[in-house]
Amino acid sequence: MTGLVYDFSVITQSIDHYLVSHWGPSLAATIEFVLVGILYLLIYALVGLMLVYAERRICAFIQCRLGPNRVGPQGIFQTIADFIKLLLKENIRIERADKLLFFVAPFIIIVGSFLAFGTIPFAKGLHALDPDIGLFFIMAATSIGVIGILLAGWSSNSKYSLIGAMRSGAQIVSYELSVGLAIVTMVILTGTLQLSEIIEMQRDGWFIFKGHIPAILSFVILLIAGTAETNRGPFDLAEAESELTAGFHTEYSGIKFAFFFLAEYMNMFVLASVATTLFLGGWMPLHLGNFETFNHVMDFIPPLVWFLVKVFTVIYIIMLFKWTYPRLRIDQLLSLEWKYLLPINLFNLILMSVIVLLGLHF
Repeated sequence: MTGLVYDFSVITQSIDHYLVSHWGPSLAATIEFVLVGILYLLIYALVGLMLVYAERRICAFIQCRLGPNRVGPQGIFQTIADFIKLLLKENIRIERADKLLFFVAPFIIIVGSFLAFGTIPFAKGLHALDPDIGLFFIMAATSIGVIGILLAGWSSNSKYSLIGAMRSGAQIVSYELSVGLAIVTMVILTGTLQLSEIIEMQRDGWFIFKGHIPAILSFVILLIAGTAETNRGPFDLAEAESELTAGFHTEYSGIKFAFFFLAEYMNMFVLASVATTLFLGGWMPLHLGNFETFNHVMDFIPPLVWFLVKVFTVIYIIMLFKWTYPRLRIDQLLSLEWKYLLPINLFNLILMSVIVLLGLHF
């Protein structure tokens, strides 16, 4: 049912045939690239604005406050108003800053998150890129961000920015190991890096259920390490307001500051999407054994809805981390990675290899 009724590849192929028949292969490909690029830019901006509003609401709920409630009904236009304010604010020129690197740094960060965003499979046939090295591509694209962070901190000619950038660099490089090993653990189970194939393998059950203990451990580690890699609380030492003002983007204003702000939320969305794809079946519906009636009803829910519900559930958990636990010290943060997460990850990797080798998985 899911594959027949909600296959978006039928729509995309019909659009492609129409453009080719009227404009020729070369011009049709150019038009498609432009249309997909504009569409993804719009989705990218809208998702970012929505996540900012959602976090403000969730934070207010946890702290027994109201949150945004003035601009628009229930404050839904507050984030849009803030975005317009940032667009109109002056870009302040910093004395003795490296002007080129200071200007380039936010674009490097936003490009890295946008490249990773382009490979997310929202539904069957509904993704811009589906390379056979999809997971590797996402890891490589998101790793670009640390370069922008280090450049932003160094080029700002500010001790607060430099300290924040060095903290962030050490944190991201450290926790990338655990994120990578958690993903590699699941690659051993699936035998592929292509995201669409990984989702198809979960048609008869999500990996969080049929991947045994190593899959559950990998899911937990990915959430913890991914939260740290995106510089979110309680791992937000790089942006410790009481110590470093705003960390590596202290000296930025206007649209450049908005880029840093938006990239953080989009990296969180990419993290939640990867977790959903690897462990929660991506766009696949929830099926329970031989309960045909229940499974049939679940099949009627569009895959895009399934995917977004799972992603925002994971995002809600990540937001709970920030607003529930106190900020860690830098020694606690690095000890958690090198003394606990990394050894557990290495053991988990070996355990998954044994399970796959002996054929013990479901």
